[in-house]
Amino acid sequence: MVRAFFSGNMKQKIDFGKLADKFGTPLYVYDVNGMTDKIRAYKDNFKSDRFATKVLYASKAFSCDAMIRLVKEEGLCLDVVSGGELHVAERVGFDMSKVYFHGNNKSRAELEYALRLGVGTVIVDNFGELTLLEKLAKESGKKVKALFRLNIGVDAHTHKYISTTLFESKFGMMPASEEFRNCVALARQSGNVEFDGLHCHIGSQVFDTAAYKLAAEKMAAVLKQFTRPLTLNMGGGFGVRYTADDTPAATPALCGDMVSYVENALDNAGVKIKELLIEPGRSIAGEAGSTVYTVGFVKHIPTKTFYFVDGGMTDNIRPALYQAKYDCDVVGKETAEKTVKVTVAGKCCESGDLLIEDIMLPEAESGDRLVVYTTGAYGYSMSSNYNKACVPAVVFVKDGMARQVVRRQTYADLAACDTEDSGYEVL
Repeated sequence: MVRAFFSGNMKQKIDFGKLADKFGTPLYVYDVNGMTDKIRAYKDNFKSDRFATKVLYASKAFSCDAMIRLVKEEGLCLDVVSGGELHVAERVGFDMSKVYFHGNNKSRAELEYALRLGVGTVIVDNFGELTLLEKLAKESGKKVKALFRLNIGVDAHTHKYISTTLFESKFGMMPASEEFRNCVALARQSGNVEFDGLHCHIGSQVFDTAAYKLAAEKMAAVLKQFTRPLTLNMGGGFGVRYTADDTPAATPALCGDMVSYVENALDNAGVKIKELLIEPGRSIAGEAGSTVYTVGFVKHIPTKTFYFVDGGMTDNIRPALYQAKYDCDVVGKETAEKTVKVTVAGKCCESGDLLIEDIMLPEAESGDRLVVYTTGAYGYSMSSNYNKACVPAVVFVKDGMARQVVRRQTYADLAACDTEDSGYEVL
């Protein structure tokens, strides 16, 4: 049973206990119906009669073959940020013309890979990257579109680690910079790289939609210097509900606001665009995912009660990284009285391995299952093998039926890249 305020993407009643019995814990569980509904809400509502619109799934939020195949089947475009994410797209047969390659430090090998596959658009972060891309495209005889990422200095009012357009950010170019002007000039001369438009991304887990209004105004002002209609990519970062205190906008309203902000900004600036893009990732996968744990020991100290679980920062680094907040339940006791203030702690050898601090829960004992909600984004994708932990399995639930889409790592997997001792060689 899932609490009502988490019903946004959870479209099914999921028996987390039964899934844990079958697949083990820790376990990532995804409601496919919820993700499908969210994708379709974006497709149905992100529209304008003045320019084309596209929705790109930001695969960094959660990527595996099954997820990218779902995105493909639902007709979205795809945002990738590495050769590994591009490889997943290749494996599932994604239409490469619908792939957008992001990142601030793409390697030569990654750009060559993208060109070889026929990736449609590269989001260029800096002049050095554009120089390399143009060189490689010319050498290979390939043509590719480019969007230039701008740092427009908009405060998204989110955690500093996920704010991406403050002036100290590592991402993008200043609109008035010589670097940006040089990028435009180089692309105009190139016969292989087409300057197709501009990109910005103000941050992640953003609730204040006014920040997007200001971003649209700043991007429209930059577009005034170009005579032909270009593509405008407004990025993503749309917030989701992690706890009852979070108040994200409903998808239809969010889409309507984004289109309206851009249309008004274009009108005020006296410019036109050919298409508008957004990049939701967290808002598609986040609320649809939960993580199930098994309680090990219950520990009481004078100031706290700990519920120790069989996972932790290795399967969800966000609380340790930027103090992310979550809600949870003891499986099978969702409606029981919550009488104990507890801290849910992981098993890593780190004092900061605390998943949730000071939450009211029912009394639990060793062997009980605990489910943490809204872990669908940046849980699996940021997981690690710290302390030689095995990455959990991933299960998709659709129409009341479950299937494992990623198997649990084994101890053998942890050593799969280790090499035999063949002695040292002279350098």
